[in-house]
Amino acid sequence: MASRPWEVGRNILHQPSEFPLRQVPLPITAKTVVERDSLFRGLPKATLERIAALAVRRIYGEGAVIFMRGDPGDSLCGVVSGRVRISASRPGGKEVFLNIIGPGESFGEIALLDGMARTASATAMTRTELTIIKRDQFLPLLRTEPQLAAHLIQLLCARVRWTAQLSEDSALLSVPARLAKRLLSLAGLQGAAIANGTRLVISQEELAQFLGVSRQIVNQHLQAWKAKGWVGSGRGNITLADIRSLEVLAHQP
Repeated sequence: MASRPWEVGRNILHQPSEFPLRQVPLPITAKTVVERDSLFRGLPKATLERIAALAVRRIYGEGAVIFMRGDPGDSLCGVVSGRVRISASRPGGKEVFLNIIGPGESFGEIALLDGMARTASATAMTRTELTIIKRDQFLPLLRTEPQLAAHLIQLLCARVRWTAQLSEDSALLSVPARLAKRLLSLAGLQGAAIANGTRLVISQEELAQFLGVSRQIVNQHLQAWKAKGWVGSGRGNITLADIRSLEVLAHQP
């Protein structure tokens, strides 16, 4: 199978000029990228090859908008490297972060299936490489690959459960419990083990936007936990030093 040329993501006004998009060769094949995606993991070799033949790989610079809420839902995206922030805007324009998608994860599946507008916005948090599969090519493949359909159903169910849990947490948990739970969740997905705990690359402002509260409230709780030795903080990062104490707090109403 002939290799596909590289494509570059949209360089729009949300893209900082100091991080221009550029073509960069990657040493891995499209098939390898597809195999690493949790949505496609475990599928037969022939199916993976068919999916890889449809995939276009794109590079987005830090801060580049991949798609906006309301855009046509014409593709499925998979993260090869980097991080993607999924967000929505409240009335008045305030942005609320919904999720962070890392390598080996897919996003954009809802609009892909129903063909309607995107339900949220996606932005590259760092230099990010994606695989893009267009809807008009993916749906015919889905009709002939029942195992792929089963994998996609599992992903959708996981998204529904995750959304329901967020709603439940927002209604039933205190802000400190929600903050602790979010930190633990992010640490499990993207934390890096260091000598004194688990480090997350995230700012207090980003945490505040996840929870829908002010940065001052997040800072207040982090400073209290820092005094207890539960967390440490630096510029743009937070270290979880006492996981057990945070887990106990995360389950308190």
